[in-house]
Amino acid sequence: MRSMHEGLYELGRVDAFALQDTAVHRLDPRAKVLATAVFLLCVVSFQRYAVIPLAPFVLFPVMMAGAGRLPFSWLASRLLVAAPFALMVGMFNPLLDRAEVTILGATVAAGWISYLSIVARFALTTAAALALVGTTGMHGVCAALERMFVPDVFVVQLLFLYRYIFVLAEEGMRMSRARDLRSFGRRGRGLAVFGNILGHLLLRTFARAQRIHSAMQLRGFDGHVRSRRALRFGGRDAAFLAVWSALFVTLRLFDLPELLGRLIVGAVS
Repeated sequence: MRSMHEGLYELGRVDAFALQDTAVHRLDPRAKVLATAVFLLCVVSFQRYAVIPLAPFVLFPVMMAGAGRLPFSWLASRLLVAAPFALMVGMFNPLLDRAEVTILGATVAAGWISYLSIVARFALTTAAALALVGTTGMHGVCAALERMFVPDVFVVQLLFLYRYIFVLAEEGMRMSRARDLRSFGRRGRGLAVFGNILGHLLLRTFARAQRIHSAMQLRGFDGHVRSRRALRFGGRDAAFLAVWSALFVTLRLFDLPELLGRLIVGAVS
């Protein structure tokens, strides 16, 4: 129960971070969404053995988090929560890909390199997404997607998924608390009881959804995301998007660490 409360608290902190007033927060959400999209495309487009060429891309999430006053401890903790998924995705690579490659004078299995590449891509893409939501807010991201002609159905579902996950979790915690108060020792904690709780939670979810939908219709909801902030794409937003996008494309086309290594070796020799 405590871990669920802590999880909801950590998830709710995103809204608090998005209410800050910094230069990054004042940017148009569309500029940040598009820059993050270019970042994601460039990162995932590297070949499967790329690890070192991904290193310069750390600059974007670090700069976004630093300029947006996002605690790096919070960013790292969220990455650790999702890390098991990435670790499980590539855990069989070292067993299936036994080809040998030479890196820095050492011979290692290519499967380990591809495994490291998967983990590096996961860390970069997840950190960029967290920095985007932390400096924009989920409502701002959805408003930007709607202005970018993303289908309203997708935008509204994404916003509702984030907004009402708190309601669903609170309902589940109340049911779990009621079960604990009515159970003694191991009684009331079996799989049969757990299945009954899930069934009742599903029924309560349907009932709550119907009440919410009726309330929204009475308040004039027409399927569009409303934002109190008027979105204006200005010169500063265009410069932010252009500079970061150009940097991402450059880093994708040219292996900057390799070029720097050659320059250093050439200067030393």
